[in-house]
Amino acid sequence: MKSMLTATPKTQLVKKEIDHLASTALTAEELMQGMVKKLNERMLKYNWVGFYMLESAPGQPAVLVLGPFVGAMTPHTRIPLNQGICGAAASTGKTQVVHDVNSDPRYLACSIETKSEIVVPVFVRGRVVGELDIDSHFPAAFGPEDQELVEYSARVLGKHLEKFRQ
Repeated sequence: MKSMLTATPKTQLVKKEIDHLASTALTAEELMQGMVKKLNERMLKYNWVGFYMLESAPGQPAVLVLGPFVGAMTPHTRIPLNQGICGAAASTGKTQVVHDVNSDPRYLACSIETKSEIVVPVFVRGRVVGELDIDSHFPAAFGPEDQELVEYSARVLGKHLEKFRQ
């Protein structure tokens, strides 16, 4: 489904840069590292950008494990699927946009500077395998164009991962 949004030149440029990263990255890890760096550098209000990838072991509940990120260290390196905004995005398979984290009881506090958050699931063949999480020091930092850019980035990673997962 194509977005009806008309992307600003800046967002269009960032998408092209994400596409270039995907075409040159040799591994998913390299692509994720490039993406978090690019989104953090290019998008002023993206203060913490990181991936969490789903990990499951036989007989154990699945958990989100911190992958490549840019920003301050977080105490949340492993997040159960029933916790936080990250857990909600992975469990429901739906983008979560929180304009004021202090008013959302699901928010797992990482930094007193964080005011808003967006979490977008990453899919491989219709299954959630991880997510792209972005925090901002600005309230209501993520509008429709931001959501479309972050979802686009998650789709690019998902397509890259499909090449390597059966």
